[in-house]
Amino acid sequence: MASLTVILLLVVLATAVATGARHWKVPAPSLLVLAGLIVGLAPWVPDVRVPPEIISLVVLPPLLHASAEELSARELRPVWRPVAALAFGLVLVSAAAVALVASAFTPLSPSMAFVLGAVLASTDPVAVTALGRRLSLPPRVQTMVQGESLFNDATSLVLFKVAISGAVAAGAVSVPGAAWRFLLLGGGGALIGCAIGGLVVLIRRRTEEPTLETVIALVTPYAAYVVAEESHASGVTAVVVAAVVLGSTGHRLGSPGIRLQTHAVYGTVVFLLESVVFALIGLQLPVMVPELEATEGAWPLWVIACACTVLAVRLLWVFPMSALTQYVRGGGRGGDAGRGERGQDGGGGERGAARPRVSWRVPAVVTWAGTRGVVPLAAALSIPLTTDAGQPLPHRALVLVLTTGVVVVTLVGQGFSLTSVVRWSGIALEPEHTVREEAWVRGALAGRALAELDRLAELGAAPPTAVDRARRRLGARYGRAAGESEGPRELTRELPRDLPREQDDRPHEDDRPHEDDRDLRRVLIRAETSELHRLYESSEISGATMRRLQRALDLEQASLGEA
Repeated sequence: MASLTVILLLVVLATAVATGARHWKVPAPSLLVLAGLIVGLAPWVPDVRVPPEIISLVVLPPLLHASAEELSARELRPVWRPVAALAFGLVLVSAAAVALVASAFTPLSPSMAFVLGAVLASTDPVAVTALGRRLSLPPRVQTMVQGESLFNDATSLVLFKVAISGAVAAGAVSVPGAAWRFLLLGGGGALIGCAIGGLVVLIRRRTEEPTLETVIALVTPYAAYVVAEESHASGVTAVVVAAVVLGSTGHRLGSPGIRLQTHAVYGTVVFLLESVVFALIGLQLPVMVPELEATEGAWPLWVIACACTVLAVRLLWVFPMSALTQYVRGGGRGGDAGRGERGQDGGGGERGAARPRVSWRVPAVVTWAGTRGVVPLAAALSIPLTTDAGQPLPHRALVLVLTTGVVVVTLVGQGFSLTSVVRWSGIALEPEHTVREEAWVRGALAGRALAELDRLAELGAAPPTAVDRARRRLGARYGRAAGESEGPRELTRELPRDLPREQDDRPHEDDRPHEDDRDLRRVLIRAETSELHRLYESSEISGATMRRLQRALDLEQASLGEA
């Protein structure tokens, strides 16, 4: 009963802190870790020990799925090169660098130092996504940072399994064997994720029951993880790939009411899990420190050394990679390599320069966004207690402390300062930019609905009074959007002659819902939804804009009741 009470109090505390973080506009993960650390240091708080399976099996799959589902193959395609370089090359280099530093300055053996390096090699998608929600990063930068954090977790966990097999067996691991295991775990997880994602798409296309749809959405990440792990593949890779498959088609699945319900339930679950898991990270450090040996008292200095190592390696990797990417984009000469596309890549420079001008803005943000979080903690907690010979695994407690310490340092230090770094870099989108883009899309949707309305009026398929009311409402929305918008092309549709271009679209006496309006409004909403999907799939708008407006259309259609 005492354990249950502690868990319930932790849920209440984490929820209150996360809610306060939103109100105070500070990064929730950083504040939750700090709150957990403070609470864990209180002498009257009992030790909270988290079994590894709770994090890896219960908490991790839905959080990874929620982070990956915000991306799609279309959004990842333009940035696959830097994402691949970060998710594979940087992970290997980071693991090797941390292993070298740990071997030189700590009592860890080379095999255990490599385990620590594999654990700390990747950024955390849960933390990156949670921090990124507060920042107005350009879509391409947001996709690159989030995509890296998702796929490098799969890479680092595969590397972690290879390192653990070497440490537990107390023997060397051959390079060909490690490469084959890496390919088997990562490739197998990707195949299983594709299969699970495709199967879920087929099932949800044939399901109209809201409760069943919600259950399927909640079960999907667990199914992908369990099937992959039981098949000796990477469960993390399977969850990420399945979520990306669903993220590419999820906006077309289910009815508006089902999408709204699923989003609400899943959002609640993710909020609670995120709140609790980041508080748990802070609580774990005071529990683990007393288990250290007497010769390991310098662990705070080792934590700082490891944290500085992962940050320095990331800095030394990202800046040259960015320079090379801009050079290749410019064809090896000036070109538009230094253009930077403010709002896309965030750099500066001028078209046609004699030499590519390397921008520091995006690399600085990408470097500082590399926080560690839930995934390293889950990996560290899953380290076996004994070797294959039955002996206690040496310095396991030190690896746990160093991992948790680096997670705390990066989440608190980088998390609280990331907003300032983004503001200092100047790549953040201004709020007005987002408003103008969304206004342009709303105008494009209203224009499409007006065209559909004209077609229905010509066919006599709707009552004239309903057509007039719809034309007045859509025309006002279109006229206002035309004056506020900013998009890839101008809104040039000619408005009805009897409709002023600047018109208030507040409810009019004749615009109150009439029974004969409902079917017409549903038809027009379907036309707007179709246009929204076309704009998204043709890469004219970002995924975030599409999701916001899809939700607005779903709410409007749900307010009309059942068809």
